[in-house]
Amino acid sequence: MMLNSKKPKIRFKGFNNDWEQRKFNQFAKYRNGKAHENDICDGGKYIVVNSKFCSTDGEVKKYSNKQNEPLYKNDIAFVLSDVPNGRALARTFLVEKDNKYTLNQRIAGITPLDNTDPYYLYIMMNRNGYFLQFDDGAKQTNLSTTDVFKFEEMFPNKKEQEDIGNIFKQIDNLIALYQRKYEKLVNIRKSILEKMLPKNLSKVPEIRFKGFSDDWEQHKLSSIASMHARIGWQNLRTSEFLDNGKYLLITGTDFIDGRIDYSSCHYVEKKRYDQDRNIQVSNGSILITKDGTLGKVALIQGLSKPATLNAGVFNVLPLNKNNTDTNYLFQYLKAPFLLDYVNKKATGGTIKHLNQNILVDFPINTPNVNEQAKLGRIFYELDNLITLHQSKYNKLIELKKSLLEKMFI
Repeated sequence: MMLNSKKPKIRFKGFNNDWEQRKFNQFAKYRNGKAHENDICDGGKYIVVNSKFCSTDGEVKKYSNKQNEPLYKNDIAFVLSDVPNGRALARTFLVEKDNKYTLNQRIAGITPLDNTDPYYLYIMMNRNGYFLQFDDGAKQTNLSTTDVFKFEEMFPNKKEQEDIGNIFKQIDNLIALYQRKYEKLVNIRKSILEKMLPKNLSKVPEIRFKGFSDDWEQHKLSSIASMHARIGWQNLRTSEFLDNGKYLLITGTDFIDGRIDYSSCHYVEKKRYDQDRNIQVSNGSILITKDGTLGKVALIQGLSKPATLNAGVFNVLPLNKNNTDTNYLFQYLKAPFLLDYVNKKATGGTIKHLNQNILVDFPINTPNVNEQAKLGRIFYELDNLITLHQSKYNKLIELKKSLLEKMFI
């Protein structure tokens, strides 16, 4: 790979030498894995490094009691074969701790030479994209030893490699940390949902807050909330969608994880906003999609402009806030109960619809309003924590992407 530039856009202080181009055999040694077809077992001494193991970053494991081809610390496992839509070709796995691994067939073992930092090589091979040119997406792709040995890249000196590898290792560790925290919180939320809301016909949940002992009651949604949507003759033409203005138009495609992405919303003229006050939404409105992707739920928060609804969305409001806590109602509608109900009741052929005469009968279990408020609050706080960790994860992914573009040639 002949490259014009010999220096990256961003580099650590103290480094100013040109990078040099190296062929594969100038930075690593190569060996092929060996078959373990008859050695696979449920709980052997060694983890078999195959394509699924690499493409899931070690989550999907198979074992063997034989180490047919060892993979040592600082070695990189490299996937040589793929199948259409398999998404495994050229995936890598870096061994950082021990040598309890054995290479399966069609997986290469790559050992960095003394002039090459392992994490730098791991990151560089992941970002390059050279090997993906061999995948036509139509049939199984097999990389040959020749294909691998043709790979070449630009390298700085060993010390600069180590500094680059270290910064990406820290970022990768943080990404993994926030991913684990996110997944843990999602599982906690799921567990709390299962235990703090009654199951089936039960009148009390498995776990509840201290001081509450009364039976829960079941209501139809129409008995505790109003539901309104844009009626047929009010439907908008796409020519009426504006790119800016004073009156937001919220559509089902603007829903993201229980909230509205206002940056994706279109706008409408004032006369269209004024047309129906029942679909004018404000902070605290609960929205439910009734066409396309059915049963998505969002709570209006942080709304700074007047807003109305496009077709395909219900505006749901509690009839009496002394009896129904808005946040509890939102969380209950957001739970899997509504989606299960919608999937059973929705009408239509290929394109499903959630008619109002179906939604009105949706059953909701409710305790007294004080217990509702406590439940709504705990789910609200969990959702905020989940969103926070997801946001940090996404920012780190973007940071890594940016640094990959600017710290390599």
